[in-house]
Amino acid sequence: MRHVWIGVLSVLATLLWAPAGAQIPDYTVNPGDELDISVWKEPELTKTVIVRPDGKFSFPLAGEVNAVGRNMAQIQTELTSKLTKYIPEPVITAALKTMDGYRIYVLGQVTKPGPYVMNPRLNVLQALSVAGGMTPFAAVNDIIILLGTNAANQRVLQFRYGEVSHGKNLQQNIPLEAGDVIVVP
Repeated sequence: MRHVWIGVLSVLATLLWAPAGAQIPDYTVNPGDELDISVWKEPELTKTVIVRPDGKFSFPLAGEVNAVGRNMAQIQTELTSKLTKYIPEPVITAALKTMDGYRIYVLGQVTKPGPYVMNPRLNVLQALSVAGGMTPFAAVNDIIILLGTNAANQRVLQFRYGEVSHGKNLQQNIPLEAGDVIVVP
């Protein structure tokens, strides 16, 4: 029965605490995301935490908690395991508050260059549109996409807007992941 209540509380927290559209069922946490965490009947253990660049956050009594690449249920499970040593049968709710770590970057000859939160997902054309489209000086067939945030594993892809806008080579219009960068020369 306890597991049913944990599930019900988790769903309620997801619906009540998250900004509209912020909860994505398969969403995994990224550095920079904010999480609302609460322990039932323990008001001093109600906190908003920010996931650090190392992928962890600190929580009272639980210490360091790994968050990056995990969903809310996995984070709740780890917190429950760690807090059981101090609180009998803790009921923990973890909810995504903001997806600030789920950003892509559009740079160069676009109307509004900068970071953009992907809510929920964007492909290359959508990202260019969110950035206000390209300026008249843009080299539209020389756009590059830097995939991945780890320099050792980063890949570079060419994006030829002229081809995609004419319905050719549509495989270039890939879905973007957190940290990807689009450069419009």
